Amino acid sequence: MDFDRLADLEVRIDDVELHRLERDTSSDFTRVTTEVAFTGPGSASAHEDGRAGGRGDARVTGRGEDVTYDAEEHDALHRVGLPTGEFEGEFTLASFSDRLEDLDLFPAGPPDREDFQDYRRWAFESAALDLALRQAGTSLGDALDREPKPLRFVASTRLGEPPSVDRVERLREAVPSLEFKLDPTPEWTGAVIDDLVATDAVRILDLKGQYEGTDVDVPADPVFYERVLESFPEAVIEDPGVTEETHPLLEAPKVQNRLSWDAPIHGVEDVEALPWEPRWLNVKPSRFGSLESLLETIAYCEEHGIRCYGGGQFELGVGRGQIQLLAALYYPDGPNDVAPGVYNDPEVAAELPPSPLEPPAGDERVGFQW
Repeated sequence: MDFDRLADLEVRIDDVELHRLERDTSSDFTRVTTEVAFTGPGSASAHEDGRAGGRGDARVTGRGEDVTYDAEEHDALHRVGLPTGEFEGEFTLASFSDRLEDLDLFPAGPPDREDFQDYRRWAFESAALDLALRQAGTSLGDALDREPKPLRFVASTRLGEPPSVDRVERLREAVPSLEFKLDPTPEWTGAVIDDLVATDAVRILDLKGQYEGTDVDVPADPVFYERVLESFPEAVIEDPGVTEETHPLLEAPKVQNRLSWDAPIHGVEDVEALPWEPRWLNVKPSRFGSLESLLETIAYCEEHGIRCYGGGQFELGVGRGQIQLLAALYYPDGPNDVAPGVYNDPEVAAELPPSPLEPPAGDERVGFQW
């Protein structure tokens, strides 16, 4: 497994800093995340900003991003703080991950959602990975013996209330070849569906049927499902709600080949527990918590012929580039929901980067960043 290539990488952490990030989004909410910064001594090939070339005694910084959705959890973390001494010292990536098993990453009290534990842990694991690679003067691709390839991406957007294709059209005006991942709702009218079908650009439809107790839950309505399946016969169908009423629709072979899963997946055991052998998987690194679980699951998908694509969590900082790099290394041709962050801004920019994205080259490759 690829984690074995990384497990023994050494990392020395001298300082820990947390930085709060905030930005409005196109989905009508203000996103708050926390950037974790680990700083330590550089290598003979590192300088103070963590890039290759420079004095051997320079300090380098590795970064990760906590994508916990509740802004109050971030505020509590910055108010209470963390026992930073627990993170400082000399480790391998494997021993640092073991250390995280025993630490309370929510010192102000346990979060309302269990998956937030994974989101926060991923921030520390990815920061340690970034720092370890920089201290070794190498890139994630080189450490894994994988070459990042041009990255295909789709744009994820909501259609508003009442639903309209206005934002889709504005995005397509800026990037005519742009493809989309959309979240259907029962409020989509026939006219909206017809307009979307006419674009021939919808690649993924996220039914949000696997969420419980969130602002984006969508009930598993068989009439609604049948309408979506028939209107978009080629689109990947993500996270359907499997109920007694929807089961007959979803078990049809032509639908099975299109089903994808996201919210329930935190490791290999979750993949094996799905109601059907999956054909597609949305890989959101933060859902896995640990680097080992993430790479183990990707390896499982490769072995079992499960097609993958990357997914995002409205990252505001380094987390966005990290999920892009992972996608470029493992599933560059998938319909990756990892568009550059500017696509999530409330207003559509006059110029937007088109797909595919070219991976970093030269010194820009060092570490775990895009």
